[in-house]
Amino acid sequence: MADSIFNEMYDDGRVRPPYARLEDWVRAMPAALRAMKQAEAEALFRRIGITFAVYGEGGDPDRLIPFDMFPRVFTQGEWLRLERGIKQRARALNAFLLDVYGRGEIIRAGRVPARLVYGNEAYEKAVVGFRPPRGVYSHIVGIDLVCTGPGEFFVLEDNCRTPSGVSYMLENREIMMRMFPALFREMRIEPVDGYPELLRQTLASVAPARCEDEPTVVILTPGHFNSAYYEHSFLADLMGVELVEGADLFVENGLCYMRTTEGPRRVDVIYRRIDDAFLDPLCFRPDSMLGVAGLMDVYRSGGVTIASAPGAGVADDKAIYTYVPEMIRFYLGEEPVLRNVPTWQCAKPDDCAHVLANLGDLVVKEVHGSGGYGMLVGPKSTRAQIAAFAERLRAEPGKYIAQPTLALSACPTFVAEGVAPRHVDLRPYCLVGEQTLLVPGGLTRVALSEGSLVVNSSQGGGVKDTWVLAE
Repeated sequence: MADSIFNEMYDDGRVRPPYARLEDWVRAMPAALRAMKQAEAEALFRRIGITFAVYGEGGDPDRLIPFDMFPRVFTQGEWLRLERGIKQRARALNAFLLDVYGRGEIIRAGRVPARLVYGNEAYEKAVVGFRPPRGVYSHIVGIDLVCTGPGEFFVLEDNCRTPSGVSYMLENREIMMRMFPALFREMRIEPVDGYPELLRQTLASVAPARCEDEPTVVILTPGHFNSAYYEHSFLADLMGVELVEGADLFVENGLCYMRTTEGPRRVDVIYRRIDDAFLDPLCFRPDSMLGVAGLMDVYRSGGVTIASAPGAGVADDKAIYTYVPEMIRFYLGEEPVLRNVPTWQCAKPDDCAHVLANLGDLVVKEVHGSGGYGMLVGPKSTRAQIAAFAERLRAEPGKYIAQPTLALSACPTFVAEGVAPRHVDLRPYCLVGEQTLLVPGGLTRVALSEGSLVVNSSQGGGVKDTWVLAE
């Protein structure tokens, strides 16, 4: 891993070739024009409705995620390696899910501890023994990646349930093309706008065995109070499918139907954007008002496909993450293309002792945490914060994993004083169905505060357009 911070635009003080045109672009943009373009971008985001909410906070319920106009650029060669690694990982994660809800061969072989799987709160006994269409449990896999040096990429975590943010990948590109058409004419940038159609095709390809005609696909949303509701409606529009809530669906005669003005219409594939616990009050939480009573019976009998499948969350647990390279070797017979970040499992006494002795140098995360919450960034924390976190860690060590503080790469970013490097990560979206597909791009998240490593929008991070240059 790199010891110093890698600025993706520069190599030994010289501009790296993929960014050469952008250096001229920045120089030709006076501060007044930049401010005008930034205001134009924010107005477009607001008009389109790209907002999100942070639960439990006051203020603006329809907050804009900060958008940085300086794009992140990958060469074709860099992207092809990432693509191979991402697809490899998505295949292995799905093989693992199919296995642990079946015979559990990887556990029998002693490669993954049984307690991490069968004792995991995301492991759903309701689907044990069930083989979903095409053997796919996780249909949209969001792999979070960080870069520490030229060609040095690490997987930070896997998101196998309902990874969010793809609407920003698409809208970032749309807005950049509107504002800087000349730049797009000069630079050959691979398109990402085919994602919604690829998603629709992927979902249709996993229609259940009892589907008789062209599959009817719907997106199931918790409703407009959900922080990602914009994305749900946005994808439904682009895919040309219905956006539904639980009350719009019902089960009858072993099939799932959607209420329409023309009468009931059979539903074949549900792209759900609600958690397992709320899917079916007869199977999971009985107080759920968001799901569909009897849905799991229809699912298990092959009457409907749920994407991603209930129980997929066991594969993106942060303790399970440490075993993904072993999954790749076990199921695919290959060496991992992309490396994991070295990780200590605090459930192991020796690992926990090491973490407690080095809290000030490590990043510690909750095994089931997300959104940047419940974590400690040791080098950015006070002694009091470290001491308080140590008490929580001692009380429940199994809840945490720890990783070294990586020297994350930085990408030029527009800030108040001009252009400055800020830390970034990347979330590409891998589609798994009849084929394993990936559009050339993803969501680049940027930590807008100087020195910050936290890129999550809920923690003040922003987003950038991600460019893959065509050859």
